[in-house]
Amino acid sequence: MVQNTIGMKNVSLKIDESIFRETEKILALIKKPRNRYINEAIEYYNKHQKRMILEEKFRKESELVKSDSLSILKEFEQLGYAD
Repeated sequence: MVQNTIGMKNVSLKIDESIFRETEKILALIKKPRNRYINEAIEYYNKHQKRMILEEKFRKESELVKSDSLSILKEFEQLGYAD
C-alpha cells in the first residue's frame, strides 16, 4: 500500500494508558484508522481553542469600552433619546 504523506508530519506522543484503551475500543466500533481519528480530534480541539481565544479577546475588548458605552448611554438618557 502506498501512503500519501505530502503535507503530513510525523509526531511521536505519549498517551495515558486509559485514554489509549478507550480510544482503541471506540476505533474498533467505528472502524476508523487511529491516525484519522487523532487528526480529527486535534482539528476539533484546535477549533474549540480558537473560539475560546476569540471569546476572551472579545471579553477584554468589551471591558475596555464598557465605561465609554455607559457614559454615552447616560448622555442619550439626558437628551431624552432612551425609551
